[in-house]
Amino acid sequence: QVQLQESGGGLVQAGGSLRLSCVASGRTFSSYVMGWFRQAPGKEREFVAAISWSGNNTEYADSAKGRFTISRDNAKNTVYLQMNSLKPEDTAVYYCAAERDWGPYVDYTSYDYWGQGTQVTVSS
Repeated sequence: QVQLQESGGGLVQAGGSLRLSCVASGRTFSSYVMGWFRQAPGKEREFVAAISWSGNNTEYADSAKGRFTISRDNAKNTVYLQMNSLKPEDTAVYYCAAERDWGPYVDYTSYDYWGQGTQVTVSS
């Protein structure tokens, strides 16, 4: 079993940056595909980015391409989401998630483990 804990959220002005971190417990972090999702009030949870076991493959939602970067450090059991050029519509609770298999990585039901989320608020 994997336990996930996000951090790094906060309040930032439009155009600013934040880096989210997600630390995983256990010794098998490198066995999991990691994803970031977000959920705004009244909306469904949506895919943001995913990264393969070694970090060689990454995928992004269209809304994240060119602005967000997902990365991982398996030695530290940590996955990151660097968010630049933030917009008010990026405001949401951001969750990290883990699954054994690559795909369908955009489908939140594919993921087995979830963190509790970290709030990101972007002011205009």
